[in-house]
Amino acid sequence: MELEFNKIFENFNETIVNLEAPFSDARGYIQPLVDASMRSAVLIFSKKGTVRANHFHKTDWHYCYVLSGSIDYYQRPAGSNDRPSHVIIKTGQLFYTPPLVEHAMVFLEDTEFLCLGGNPRDQKSYESDVIRVDLVNQGSCIA
Repeated sequence: MELEFNKIFENFNETIVNLEAPFSDARGYIQPLVDASMRSAVLIFSKKGTVRANHFHKTDWHYCYVLSGSIDYYQRPAGSNDRPSHVIIKTGQLFYTPPLVEHAMVFLEDTEFLCLGGNPRDQKSYESDVIRVDLVNQGSCIA
């Protein structure tokens, strides 16, 4: 796990995950997304202009795949006072958030995405691992 964690921070600015080519035949295609041991998979719908996250996880990580819509995604190492990095994530893109990374999402339009995580997503497990921060202000939607 230590080696994987260090590798994550070497590529900190590479938030968007490059997807493998899909397997295609006459029936359609299969798009590989994540090949990791996971303990949660949730479907999240967010309305245009709303903010989610504004936190970091002590141990959890997640891959998010945007099914429809787009996200202004902000991130920085936990505890940093630096301005967060920013990327726009669009339909069909997969992005990764490691543990100990403050992150926030502002939804540019109604957006639906899958969130695949390493830890269970029940409320007790989730709350014991999350630390809330004020990375993005809800009213202004800017970091």
